[in-house]
Amino acid sequence: MIQDQIQKKTNYSATTIDRRSNISHKELLKEYIDPHIPVILTDAAHKWSAMGKLTPEFFKTKYGHLKKEVKGITYTLSEVVDLILASSPDNPAPYPCNLNVERYFPELLKEFKPEIVSGKMDRINHPLLPRFMTTGTEVYEIFLGGRGAAFPFLHYDALFMHTQITQLYGSKDFFMFSPDQTKYMYPREDYPKASPINFFNPDYEKYPLFKNATPIKITVQQGETLLFPSGWWHTTQINEPCVTFGRAQLNSSNWKLYLNDQYQVLKRHSPIKALPALVYGKVLGQIMSLQEKFI
Repeated sequence: MIQDQIQKKTNYSATTIDRRSNISHKELLKEYIDPHIPVILTDAAHKWSAMGKLTPEFFKTKYGHLKKEVKGITYTLSEVVDLILASSPDNPAPYPCNLNVERYFPELLKEFKPEIVSGKMDRINHPLLPRFMTTGTEVYEIFLGGRGAAFPFLHYDALFMHTQITQLYGSKDFFMFSPDQTKYMYPREDYPKASPINFFNPDYEKYPLFKNATPIKITVQQGETLLFPSGWWHTTQINEPCVTFGRAQLNSSNWKLYLNDQYQVLKRHSPIKALPALVYGKVLGQIMSLQEKFI
């Protein structure tokens, strides 16, 4: 079972998540990435030009004409920002409003440098990995949200990607469950990475085991970065206008899971590419592993 594979990688029942500053890449790999432990980096993105620049008003002024569909309704970003600034628990702004950076505003990619890499090598941006082999996920995303908005359903990220979340503006609450609590999540049969449980209003009669689940609640503050490995169930809640940068991460630990999942996605969307991509990915993984020995 795939879940068993994830849990074996994460022999760790978390009760809290560390906040670290001034940590070297070598220390990050040794203390958190290799043992599959989430961490909040308080200063990793402080040098980004995005900080203090990419505010809700920035997106309204520069990209207000762009359109985004959220839950079946199409909005301009100008409308989204107005709704975010007026958002409240009784009348929350539409969420999730997530935008693929490479598609909507590729010129902003330079604002997120130097990139944070969860591995010896940035495998997802390796020059030999074509972007069609990330079909099913977004490598770089911007999330816009307002007070009272939430994504209530527990899940972990597509293609078994590790996750990076950086708060560019405002804060965001995360509720997280380690992989050893999967038995309480009732993974959907049609999509095991998602739970049918509404975290904020759980139906304990229908999902009684969820009473045994113990979440970690953290608030990612403006300027902070949360890194967590695949298999960690999570959901979010927003208490103020916020702009979030999300980034998918690939390294040696999730490479095989990613390839197998990508194969299934391509079989549905581009069947002719599925098997060649799988074979190519296995060879490329060996090349990357060899390269990493010299890093």
